[in-house]
Amino acid sequence: MRIIICIATLAIVSMMLPNWLSAQEDSSSVSIYKKKVLDATTLEILGSYYTQEGVHAAVSGGRGTEALTDVHPVIVLAIPLNADDILTIDAGVSAYTSASSSNIDPFDTETPTDGFQASSGASQGDNWVNLTASYSHSSDDRNKIWSGHISVASEYDYFSAGFGGGYTRLFNQKNTEFTIKGNVLIDKWALLYPIELRPYNGGGDISNSFLGNYEITGNPDYQPLFEKIRDKGRNSYSIGIGLSQILSRKIQGSLNMDLVRQEGLLSTPFQRVYFQDIEDSFINGFHLADDIERLPGSRTKLAIGTRVNFYLNQRIVLRTQYRFYSDDWGILSHTASLTVPIKLGNRWTIYPSYRYYFQEAADYFASYNMHVSSSEFYTSDYDLSSFTANRLGFGISYTDIFRNLKLGSWGLENVSMKYHYYKRDTDFNASTISIGLKMQSLKTR
Repeated sequence: MRIIICIATLAIVSMMLPNWLSAQEDSSSVSIYKKKVLDATTLEILGSYYTQEGVHAAVSGGRGTEALTDVHPVIVLAIPLNADDILTIDAGVSAYTSASSSNIDPFDTETPTDGFQASSGASQGDNWVNLTASYSHSSDDRNKIWSGHISVASEYDYFSAGFGGGYTRLFNQKNTEFTIKGNVLIDKWALLYPIELRPYNGGGDISNSFLGNYEITGNPDYQPLFEKIRDKGRNSYSIGIGLSQILSRKIQGSLNMDLVRQEGLLSTPFQRVYFQDIEDSFINGFHLADDIERLPGSRTKLAIGTRVNFYLNQRIVLRTQYRFYSDDWGILSHTASLTVPIKLGNRWTIYPSYRYYFQEAADYFASYNMHVSSSEFYTSDYDLSSFTANRLGFGISYTDIFRNLKLGSWGLENVSMKYHYYKRDTDFNASTISIGLKMQSLKTR
């Protein structure tokens, strides 16, 4: 509660303090010329296509297809309210189809699946929508920036609302930058369980349920260890600090630290778990759940990262990054990445990239059918497993600072395209293609 009060206070102060300070300045000083923070309204249209393949679906207890595709368009509109203030609206939609999530109910077709095939029922796809509004105010000398934001997001099984704020201070002739920010997310789940557990209601009988229409093989006396979840909410509180410094004409570095505290429902209700000490039950080859994923009701995360950019010459930059992560669930990870923007002229830039990631497993992870029923917490989600991952990327961008190409009342400023290939050593791989279009309004204010 203290964390949420502090972050709420930070957000309120971030939005109210600039206007109060401006009023004080206006009453005691004469008007001076200052350059606008943003000259004109800018519009960014972004889109990505993501696809993945894997064999460790959490929905079916750590085995089965993880095939998924996602199309994600985003529009970002930044509007200068005056010389000092900017309002930004960020709206996005994610439309996806998922073979694994379709197996929440593998019996919604005439032929149930075995986990490695996708059910063709209605649960196969859905949409996620997000809307964020943010406001920033810069001081007259452009050495202080206050910001605040609110956001909402919705999907078929949850709703999220958030708010936050931040403060940035530049000093040492703008060679040094300090930032502090805070954020609160309040989520509410619609509890969606695997279909075979829904009749139980915390220990009921299946005689009048749809399961009575099927022959149960293996252990015909199917009695899962299942109780309904009581808590439908999840709150997340985060605070971050950052320090950036120009070290020389060719080297710039930064150091960041983020602390996150989560409370409430941190497990996913439709992800199955199987116990090795309970006899297996099947319907048409599909393994019926022994229980759902159970995880602690709180989690504290700490991430510390550093970035160093080396400007080799006018055309080549080396952007390096390292990040350390740890939490009280036992996960420990290291991330290292390198991006090399290369200018091919005044307008074209290419940027190959590479990222390495290593993670140690959470204390509560075990693979398919390897948990024991006496445990308090358990998951077979391979996102919480131990793995090593590599990501290769390549991008190209075209920039026209004079905006010679006109699209109605907009001038084209930048076009970019990126491709990333991601691979884990757990038989998982993914590809992402993204494009971006940035334009600036040609109308003067």
